[in-house]
Amino acid sequence: MEITAGLRERKKAETRLAVHEAALRLTVEHGLEHVTVEAIADAANISRRTFSNYFASKEDALLYGDEQRIRLLVERIRARPAGESAWRALHEAARDVYCQMGGPDRQWVIRARLAKRHPSLLARQLANHTNLERELAQVIAERDGGSGPRPQVMAAAFLVAMRIATHLWTDEHETRPLDEIMDDVLDEMARPFDDRPFDAGRPARQDA
Repeated sequence: MEITAGLRERKKAETRLAVHEAALRLTVEHGLEHVTVEAIADAANISRRTFSNYFASKEDALLYGDEQRIRLLVERIRARPAGESAWRALHEAARDVYCQMGGPDRQWVIRARLAKRHPSLLARQLANHTNLERELAQVIAERDGGSGPRPQVMAAAFLVAMRIATHLWTDEHETRPLDEIMDDVLDEMARPFDDRPFDAGRPARQDA
């Protein structure tokens, strides 16, 4: 029974990935406004009904990779040592996810650029981040053992910092590594939440 259930879950994951990749490919080729759910389903060799079993919309299919990264991020935050400050745990977890995924792949780049160009996709991405924000606030509250607005403020600030880092990275045409930009933005955002920047021990950069 366990083997059968494992095979079933792997098949579902493979189908989700196939739909996601088909959605990305068609959107790059034709533009989001010209891509339909039916076209994505055909490209992934599934029925329209099967598509609906996995995703609510084409926007959800396009953002599937972001959803996977979000789940991994929450897992990494929960696994951080209990003695770490909440902000440092968020920052370290983000770096853990970056290292595990080997840096951003081309699909990450495509999703980031598409979200900036298409309001419907950006709206869906922000909705996903709203759900993540609630989860992060809960993890922060559990770690800090406190209450009040601090967990919500910190979770929102962290997600804004990550979004700014991604936008800066794409605006700079990927000339700097994303993790370097991410560190800079998170260090800047850290000031209200941490006693010192994340990499306070590294030598200060020399301005040109």
